Amino acid sequence: MAGVCPPDEIMTRLRRALGVSLKAREAGSVSALRSAVGAIGNAEAVDSAAVRPGGTGSPHFAGAVAGLGAGEAQRRRLTEADAVAIVRREAAEREAAASEYERGGRAEEAARLREGARVLMRVLEQGA
Repeated sequence: MAGVCPPDEIMTRLRRALGVSLKAREAGSVSALRSAVGAIGNAEAVDSAAVRPGGTGSPHFAGAVAGLGAGEAQRRRLTEADAVAIVRREAAEREAAASEYERGGRAEEAARLREGARVLMRVLEQGA
């Protein structure tokens, strides 16, 4: 299917673009890319309150489990559509914030946010 890529590929493209932006010292792009990578990572995280690991436990510590890796939980797997939606939402939030900054007379900050939004959208277009 053309234009479909796994979320791992989106993360790879985001990280590659982040490296390029870091080398070029493009603060707006770096901020946007780090934000998107972090948002995807947070979406993959498992709610710790919902996970009750099995195991023998410990009489000394409440909620403890015994055994190597017994307390580990599998991270959620996002679909490609989930990852794309997260990156689009990050770009939209930057555009909305840029509009607010412009209304407040802070055109330089608005331009930095808009550049970050453009970088995020370019990363998505690379896989299309």
